[in-house]
Amino acid sequence: MSLSSLIVICLSPDLHQAAAALALRLQIPLADTQPALITDREQVLVLDEQGLALQQTGRKAPGPVRVDFTQGAVDHRRKQGGGKGQMIAKAVGLKAGVYPKVLDLTAGLGRDAFVLASLGCAVQLVERSPIVFALLEDGLTRARQFAAEQDQELAQILARMQAYRAQAADYLQGLADDVDVIYLDPMFPERDKTADVKKEMRAFHSLVGRDEDAGDLLSLALQKARYRVVVKRPRRAPFLADLVPSYQLEGKSSRYDIYALKKLPERLVGDELTAC
Repeated sequence: MSLSSLIVICLSPDLHQAAAALALRLQIPLADTQPALITDREQVLVLDEQGLALQQTGRKAPGPVRVDFTQGAVDHRRKQGGGKGQMIAKAVGLKAGVYPKVLDLTAGLGRDAFVLASLGCAVQLVERSPIVFALLEDGLTRARQFAAEQDQELAQILARMQAYRAQAADYLQGLADDVDVIYLDPMFPERDKTADVKKEMRAFHSLVGRDEDAGDLLSLALQKARYRVVVKRPRRAPFLADLVPSYQLEGKSSRYDIYALKKLPERLVGDELTAC
């Protein structure tokens, strides 16, 4: 689905100026109506007091997709998620005294990046889709406003996250220095049976399609990463670009393919940021 098939819907008069600015930035129309009344578009962007959301249309459409780092599953994982014992933490090499700087080239909704930032890593998030980036940017902005008033620990985590709207390959080629760890989670057919993931993946596939250039991106990442490249894959998926990793970490539905380039040092704190 192209940007030309989307519109921005503002559901609050107080947010009309912000909605107009977003529509102008994305070069799509702005409308004042209810999503349920839209019949000629599969999805719309909705701005209301809860933030920006991607909403499928139609009478039986699932709920909105938005980025929220302050509550729900993301917040629960931060508080109860298993700390450095999580597979993603092991995959990037995170351990006591070692907090590598991570470049997430397929940021999406920012959930994996948030996990790594909550464990002490500085994370650069790169997202190519202007719509997905708008959702991510909105979620980060709202979370920072909330954290400034109510949650100092969350504020420290968010300070480790910097988001950029760019094509991943262009961003990599423009880097002046190598980055400690590069993380890739390329778009792939649905790999989880839960309703929420199916809802989000359907919306994302229609927006950005599959990451057909993921193999080329892996090759470039292997040239730019200082210590390792980590690729998240569905558990039974083939190796990306048929490149066999150094080793793997496997879970119930997904796995991490680790391409080790150099041993991580005994102490490493990316950008001199410290862990919570």
